[in-house]
Amino acid sequence: MIIGVPKEIKDHETRVGLVPSGVTALREAGHRILVQRSAGEASSIPDRQYAEAGAELVDSAAEVWSRADLVVKVKEPQPSEYDFLRPGLVLFTYLHLAPLPELTEKLLERRVNAVAYETIREPDGSLPLLTPMSEVAGRLAVQIGAVYLEAPNGGRGVLLGGVPGVAPAEVVVLGGGVVGTNAARIAFGMGARVTIIDKNLNRLRQLDDIFASQVVTLASNAWTIRDALRHADLVIGAVLVPGAAAPKLVRREMVAAMKPGAVVVDVSIDQGGCLETSRPTTHTDPVYVVDGVLHYCVSNMPAAVPHTSTFALTNATFPYLLELANKGLEQACMDHPAIAEGVNTYQGHLTHPAVAEAQGRPWRELRTLI
Repeated sequence: MIIGVPKEIKDHETRVGLVPSGVTALREAGHRILVQRSAGEASSIPDRQYAEAGAELVDSAAEVWSRADLVVKVKEPQPSEYDFLRPGLVLFTYLHLAPLPELTEKLLERRVNAVAYETIREPDGSLPLLTPMSEVAGRLAVQIGAVYLEAPNGGRGVLLGGVPGVAPAEVVVLGGGVVGTNAARIAFGMGARVTIIDKNLNRLRQLDDIFASQVVTLASNAWTIRDALRHADLVIGAVLVPGAAAPKLVRREMVAAMKPGAVVVDVSIDQGGCLETSRPTTHTDPVYVVDGVLHYCVSNMPAAVPHTSTFALTNATFPYLLELANKGLEQACMDHPAIAEGVNTYQGHLTHPAVAEAQGRPWRELRTLI
């Protein structure tokens, strides 16, 4: 199989879908790998390393897309890449289609077989390709929030950990999953007062044990969220429903009642965001203000630390990529149900129910099509 690795073109997207060690392993398995020149440079991986690993370096994205049987990326195709989509192409990347009806339509029109990292789910319910970036995003969210709390950046001028005699910042984390747990760990480590809100009581019990009762855990409901936000200096949106649009837990009036200069970092923005006031931003223009509250809603946050993110991501994606390359999409799906869970579009059909529900589209079960 010919596997293509184009350079990412989303705003400040500096990760890359395959590292040189993966190239070597795929070559040893009998596959050819095309890598667009400079695809890995922003992740501190020079072209020389890809060439030494056995990749063929090509000059243009068009050549990668046109020659490859399988394209492995990091982020969803951008509008300028839509013309590269074609029938039978296997696309392996983060898609987050729920809030992207235009891209969904293009994938269906062009009959692309698209496998989304974020919906690959193992039998135990884990999301192995979402986990590493959720870990990065959760930790990064607090780091970014602390910077925007500084007065020169428009924030309240609050030091996250406070100092002796001055109270630390109040950090509220909405969601106790991987993102929320990592955010809480960093915020707690920096000395903030941390509150985690989640609807799953068993998860709250686990978090209480993890943090030795040193963070506040609250059951999620509108009253609890409203009250917690009134006192918050920093809010981390960390809600996930796999493949589906994020629920809007925070209403506009809740934001209006927050402290002026408070900061929101909505990590859920990939799936539409968990605040009514959230809208996607970029690394070039990352923040905006609503009712005096700074909103950071960058939809590819881990790209800010590309070296760490690329290697963390490809550690997780490569075993699935190798299986797709060795067996082909259909056989891989039959042998490994987690990969079948990842298929969002197949031969012109939408195959993921959560995306279908979010967009009001019909869908088909993949097993009825293979």
